[in-house]
Amino acid sequence: MLVGCMRVSSTDDSQTVDLQRDALVAAGVDHRHFHTDKASAARDDRPGLKACLDYLNEGDTLIVWKLDRLGRSLPQLLAIVTDLKTRGIAFRSLTEQMDTTTPHGELLFSLFGALAQYERALTRERVMAGLAAAKRRGLQGGRPPMIDPETLERITAALDGGASKVSVYRTFKVPRSMLIGTLARIGWTAPSA
Repeated sequence: MLVGCMRVSSTDDSQTVDLQRDALVAAGVDHRHFHTDKASAARDDRPGLKACLDYLNEGDTLIVWKLDRLGRSLPQLLAIVTDLKTRGIAFRSLTEQMDTTTPHGELLFSLFGALAQYERALTRERVMAGLAAAKRRGLQGGRPPMIDPETLERITAALDGGASKVSVYRTFKVPRSMLIGTLARIGWTAPSA
């Protein structure tokens, strides 16, 4: 069965799905199998998309007029199409001529996957470069420390004095994982015996 998914970005009547509907009908989608969202793709709560994805069964084909009607980002599109593929559901985008049932469509999907991985790597690289630049300027990145400096000083003094980590996190009411993470971050090592 062919199932169509349509979306317009505005909830008022300034945008319609007419163009999308016409393209889906021309592609063979029966009007009884249309699902529509009237919301920005940036929103996570898209009841039309959720209903559409829940409606699909193995052997069905989800058809959209254009890729951006389905998701807001390449990683989101890949997640949706990968989920469809796992469930035995084909995917077609009319404008981009992507059809996961053809070798050409599989190639395009693989390229999109590689591009998404590249995008994630670039984002990570930019974040790391920003953190390194901030560190060079004397700024500390990440979350603010959860143990205040005075308490941390008392904790390290207790540990240096021979107290166990268990007694320290119980005495100072600091979660074990936070204590261990903080000690690792500041480079504290147990005194040698």
